[in-house]
Amino acid sequence: MANTDRTLQERITTLAPPDVLAQAKRFFPLRNTLYAAFLEKEGPTYVTFRGQGGEEIVIAAVPKDGATLVTGSTYLFDMQVARFLDTLPEPVSAGSSGASPASGGGT
Repeated sequence: MANTDRTLQERITTLAPPDVLAQAKRFFPLRNTLYAAFLEKEGPTYVTFRGQGGEEIVIAAVPKDGATLVTGSTYLFDMQVARFLDTLPEPVSAGSSGASPASGGGT
């Protein structure tokens, strides 16, 4: 993974922006004490956290095309940001293979 891919990560989710930010505020302080980060600033579309050594994590959430675009940025806590993003529910795409077995194949 390129360094820029680790420092700025994005995800699309079905959660509303305020729900994403609320989930981030619950997620980061509860990590293993080495990787815990604590709320520093917040606004209507973002939250920032400080972790060990003053490391900053920024999570932003904005509406986009009927879903929410979530962006996470950090320099050292990239794995924790990736883990947080993995907790967010992803939208079901129209072309996904989530159809029930009874709906396909024509018997």
